[in-house]
Amino acid sequence: MHGRDGASVWAEICEVPLPLEDAIAWATRPDCGAVVTFCGTVRDFSEGRSNVSALEYEAYAGTAERRMTEVADEARSRWPGVRRVALLHRVGTLGVSEVAVVVVVSAPHRDEAFAASRFCIETLKESVPIWKRETWVDGRDWGVEHHALSDSVGEPSTHETGRG
Repeated sequence: MHGRDGASVWAEICEVPLPLEDAIAWATRPDCGAVVTFCGTVRDFSEGRSNVSALEYEAYAGTAERRMTEVADEARSRWPGVRRVALLHRVGTLGVSEVAVVVVVSAPHRDEAFAASRFCIETLKESVPIWKRETWVDGRDWGVEHHALSDSVGEPSTHETGRG
């Protein structure tokens, strides 16, 4: 779901570099004094793996975008002052320091924008089916910092994911 046509949520899986500047511009509104932005980037290590050189993200775009929209809708429900939420995630192979995920939240006040932003990134990692494969100096495999993937926003699940 693309958020440019008057929508309050922009949730998208992208195969190209994420449109960070567009997301910030879209979320900025005259009635909002806060626009909080979080960018998750590829780092050069993970648990037990040094010299990580790349991450490869995979997702079923339709399912992932639907779940991302649910996360954004839940944030807007918990913090009624939140006006717009953009959740963007990249798929494909990314090198160290490339942006993998973007969360942008606008609200009249910073407290609710910060709280909603943190909720969005944490819940996205717990409930959106996106997997990552790591490439490091000694090999290539699925991420080891995985956790249970919840079946819906706020509900734990019994299956796991290679998310980290």
